[in-house]
Amino acid sequence: MKEVWEHLEGMLSYKESLGYSRKSYEGFLNDFISYLRMYYVGAVTLIKDMALDWCVQRETEKESGYRRRATALREFTKYLYAVGVSEFILPTNYFPMSRKYTPYIFSDKELANIFSASDNEKYDRNSPCRHLIIPVIYRLIYFCGLRPNEGRELRRCDVDFESGTLFIRKNKSHRERLIPMASDMADMCKYYTKKVITLYPDTEYFFPSPTGEPYSSKWLTNHFLKLWDDVKTEGNSAKIRVYDLRHRYATAVMMKWVNEKADLYAMLPYLSSYMGHTNFADTAYYIHLLPENLLNSASIDWSRFSKLIPEVPNEK
Repeated sequence: MKEVWEHLEGMLSYKESLGYSRKSYEGFLNDFISYLRMYYVGAVTLIKDMALDWCVQRETEKESGYRRRATALREFTKYLYAVGVSEFILPTNYFPMSRKYTPYIFSDKELANIFSASDNEKYDRNSPCRHLIIPVIYRLIYFCGLRPNEGRELRRCDVDFESGTLFIRKNKSHRERLIPMASDMADMCKYYTKKVITLYPDTEYFFPSPTGEPYSSKWLTNHFLKLWDDVKTEGNSAKIRVYDLRHRYATAVMMKWVNEKADLYAMLPYLSSYMGHTNFADTAYYIHLLPENLLNSASIDWSRFSKLIPEVPNEK
């Protein structure tokens, strides 16, 4: 019979067949396998104590890192349980609780100010495309409901001007998707491309940094925060992220449907697919962020949504 550690490759191959990256698990689980081979040589079945002894937060480990390590072990125990060589599945109560970030929903005026300020980005000879990129990337993230890294890492070949679509590669959801752009957004991207291609004719990325590679997440975050400081209303101390443009997109679409008296439950799968969510609950979460008057709309049948919408904890 196989020892427990010999099932690791089978688990990783299974995850890859579902579209997940083995890198999400491999490093943590190799550490677990080393632990098994040191203390449980010859074990052919995983018992509870073997897993729990390893699944203890280490002194040098942050909660986020510990949660990722514990998650990897949980997935391995699920696989071992399925193939009959584990007596249990690591429960989620061994994971440290993570605090849910409450998105900031930009008002129409705030969005307009952000885009207006981005249009006034000054030319920088050390980054000659920056003043061209900034007005487009924030609009693309918002109007197409993209995750920030989906915008940053977009490649030229992913933008099809003939069909007016964006090809979004495997990302957080480990799924690819093809999404349409509004015609004015597509026109803006086309005009932008003609200018950028003269400066970076060989880069494969749609928004190239001076190196030809995508700008970093940190760079985009810092720029967005600086831009926000320039346009926010005095006294507004809200914490914001580039990701909040995506949150604002989701609520804007839902508000439009509610105002049109559309069946939100029936429309939800379309928004979920467009945004690349793996389940409807991730999309239904945004209903909590709608204005109070829309929450009371007859378009929202709470009896149908009750099992989909996660509870949002009160802020302290």
